Amino acid sequence: MADDCPQQSGVIMVLKILIGVAVVIVLLVIVIATRPSKFHLERSIAISAPPEVVFAQVNDFHAWTAWSPWEKIDPHLKRTYDGTSSGAGAIYSWAGNAKVGEGRMTIQRSDRPSQIVIKLEFFKPWKATNIATFTFVPEAGATKVTWAMDGSNNFMAKGFHMVMDFDKLVGGDFERGLASIKSITEADSRASAQAVSATN
Repeated sequence: MADDCPQQSGVIMVLKILIGVAVVIVLLVIVIATRPSKFHLERSIAISAPPEVVFAQVNDFHAWTAWSPWEKIDPHLKRTYDGTSSGAGAIYSWAGNAKVGEGRMTIQRSDRPSQIVIKLEFFKPWKATNIATFTFVPEAGATKVTWAMDGSNNFMAKGFHMVMDFDKLVGGDFERGLASIKSITEADSRASAQAVSATN
């Protein structure tokens, strides 16, 4: 009987540990499940260029190679353009390394020069469908450009957002992209103004 006591104590201890782990897992599942099912993030920038000039940089997927924050990550990125050349119906598909994955963008709405709505489909390394919206608002001699993204969070995404600051992670890419658009369009606007001055 004496020999059974340590063995029984060991079994009880293991059971307590397993129960404790199970409780933690259940609580974690509950916490993750109660996280928001939708997300929204956005970044804005003021650009010293007319809305039409800035709008053109987003409305044509061919122009994205010059400013998109993801274009330079994979030098061997494969790009495919389908549908219309620009505006509603234009499609851009990409396939690259693990960092850029694989997906497709489709311009669903193009309201020149105020708004562009894009359907984002991610196939690899995970599957998701989000909506990106670009708005262009004249403001004090410049154009306020806002890049926003909205989507749904499944269980895995909710868990990911708990350990990673998604707004900061993706928002940083948006900031870099907008800064590149600003650099390109302001340079183009200055060149156009100089050309006009030279002809007068």
